Amino acid sequence: MMDVKEMLRRRAAKQSAREIARETGIDRKTVARYFAAAATLPLPTDREATDDEIHEVAQRVQARPVVDASTQWKRVEAHRIRIEYWLGQKRPLRLRKIHTLLRRDHGLDVSYDTLRRFVRKELGWRVKKTTVRLADTAPGEVAQVDFGLMGMLADADGRMRRLYALIITLAFSRYQFVWPSFEQSTEAVCAGLDAAWRFFGAMARVVLPDNMKAMVQEADELAPTLVPSFLDYVQTRGLFVDTARVQSPKDKARVENQVPYVRESWFDGESFCGLEDARLAAERWCRDVAGARVHGTTCEVPREVFEEKERPAMKPAPTSPFDVPHWTDAKVHPDHHIQVLRSLYSVPTRWVGKVVRVRADRKTVKVYAGTEMVKMHGRVAPGKRSTDPSDYPVGKGTIATRDIASLVATAKKSGEHIGIYAERLLAVPLPWTRMRLVYGLLRLCRKYGDGRVEAVCQSALAFDVVDVRRITRMLEQAQKPMLPSSDGDRKVIRLEPPRFARSIEHFATRGAIKGSKDGAK
Repeated sequence: MMDVKEMLRRRAAKQSAREIARETGIDRKTVARYFAAAATLPLPTDREATDDEIHEVAQRVQARPVVDASTQWKRVEAHRIRIEYWLGQKRPLRLRKIHTLLRRDHGLDVSYDTLRRFVRKELGWRVKKTTVRLADTAPGEVAQVDFGLMGMLADADGRMRRLYALIITLAFSRYQFVWPSFEQSTEAVCAGLDAAWRFFGAMARVVLPDNMKAMVQEADELAPTLVPSFLDYVQTRGLFVDTARVQSPKDKARVENQVPYVRESWFDGESFCGLEDARLAAERWCRDVAGARVHGTTCEVPREVFEEKERPAMKPAPTSPFDVPHWTDAKVHPDHHIQVLRSLYSVPTRWVGKVVRVRADRKTVKVYAGTEMVKMHGRVAPGKRSTDPSDYPVGKGTIATRDIASLVATAKKSGEHIGIYAERLLAVPLPWTRMRLVYGLLRLCRKYGDGRVEAVCQSALAFDVVDVRRITRMLEQAQKPMLPSSDGDRKVIRLEPPRFARSIEHFATRGAIKGSKDGAK
């Protein structure tokens, strides 16, 4: 346009085409074409042309006639619908494969380059979309988060493992923090974010991550579902989460383009003694290298901008580490227990056979049915169990937990000698193996009454007979079974003497001592 303007300016100064060509170096025939276009406008020769007139002259000279489509182009056009279908599938075919199918199955004899030009021009295949630059966020408002693969590093056992880096970049100042980790888990994300808040000495209000599985359970542009453990974290910290769209790295471009920079500037060519050494080195690098450089986009030093403008606008950093919970669904088995993290926890009978929601942290395990918390236990080690006897049906908790003391206490309620008899039954190295005998004794109380069983137990103890079967026979063989008195089941009832009972004198082996008042032998 500058050349066209110069030619028209010299035309208004009455210079000939030959003179203009000699002084400007432009071909004389080119000058003549512009002069002819200016004459058809028509453009007066006594004044300089305006910008619109210069543009009009240039358009008339530089316009090219529309060329008809070539034969090959028309051949490809005949297969437009088929090509659109192949490219529009959920898993689109590669263009090379489409070219092969068209040539083999449909006899289309065109070059791959022609097909490629057609789909780019006519179908917009792999044509970069235009974008707009978003307005800058307020100081301390957004922290963009992303994981990046750094390389290989030896762990504590000397085994080489992949090393990832959780990168947290403050969108306003571009000040960033790097947290190396062997895992991309929710625990690693929460630990990395807490380490970042400690490093910054403050906390952002919004976290902008991608759709990594450690944070987002179900991706959605409008209403993404967060992982329950991560949702616990952001609620505890008072954060808000604005996830990027799927396959849209430009939504968090300020941290996305830092991944290769961190890998090249911090990790490549360095050697670390282990994960802790790598984390210390990363913190120094963030403060002294990345934070102290002049940023290529803002042309400012990130650490200085952060200290001056962003830190005062951020929330206070947390003072205690976050206990990352484990959320899971568990079915209540017929034994009243659920299995969580390889441990067993009891649940009340009404929930047997149902699926409950469980939240387990380092200290407690909470069981939810809907919005109701139905049980809470202290956390136990893997392989152990926590059982509350009150979760069992009435009368089942004692035997399930092998509670000997409760069983003896129940027996003592039926009678003093019944309790003593129960203690004698259980006086073995493994008392829980004889709990059935005590339950049998208690069943006799329900059948014959506490008073009769109390009297028989008292007699049996006098003769040192500790046998439930003998007690049962003694009760069955009593000549005149008597009902418990109406004023209480626990009264001792005198039994009739056995059929062949004999007096004590019958067993005397010596003559009675004369003068003995009590008949001692």
